[in-house]
Amino acid sequence: MSRASDADSQSRAQQAAALDAEIGQLAPEVILREAMARFPGELALVSSFGAESAVLLHMAAHIDRHLPVVFVDTLRLFPETLAYCDALVARLGLADVRTVGPQRAVMEQADPWHALFRVDPDRCCHLRKVEPLAEALVPFAAWITGRKRYQATTRTTLAAVEADATHIKISPLAAWGAPEITAYMQAHDLPVHPLVAQGYPSIGCAPCTTQVAPGEDPRAGRWRGQGKVECGIHVSAARSG
Repeated sequence: MSRASDADSQSRAQQAAALDAEIGQLAPEVILREAMARFPGELALVSSFGAESAVLLHMAAHIDRHLPVVFVDTLRLFPETLAYCDALVARLGLADVRTVGPQRAVMEQADPWHALFRVDPDRCCHLRKVEPLAEALVPFAAWITGRKRYQATTRTTLAAVEADATHIKISPLAAWGAPEITAYMQAHDLPVHPLVAQGYPSIGCAPCTTQVAPGEDPRAGRWRGQGKVECGIHVSAARSG
């Protein structure tokens, strides 16, 4: 890393820490509204249109339905996820949804047998999700995530505002658990992802997502048996100096 980029990374981390101290303990809707005010024209919401995505999307649409929403279609998603995406976009009136993903020609060369997820799941995630999202986020200074502390052991210390090597990341729902998510969805009559009722509390690509048994970690069905719990998007942290 060059001195200039290293300094930028440290400055970004300090900015994130200060913003987290200021707004990190506020209600999710307030955090979201503050994020939009602090980063006008430089903020995007990244959504998987998964099991709990409707909550954050509904909050954002209520404030500004023109907020850019980035959806990564890895080309291996469940058909139910694609249909759910279309349904939520229409229901919430989202006006700027940007679907991105890997080029089919690139994946045919890198993964001709569609089996890369078995032999090198990290590279599969990188090609199908991490790289397309990184490119889509270039125009933005900050982005909104739907992560929550309760979801996995890797997220228990999640801050509402943090930084990675390139962006400020804001997670308005960090402090919420499953009861708050369920209550919000019921209060606003939001549609539930059709796979949730079939035992999928966390939904990614079809080949790498299995059903979860009662009592298991909500993300236990992701990359089951492979010692992998994150796709790679959230594992690059900026140095705080």
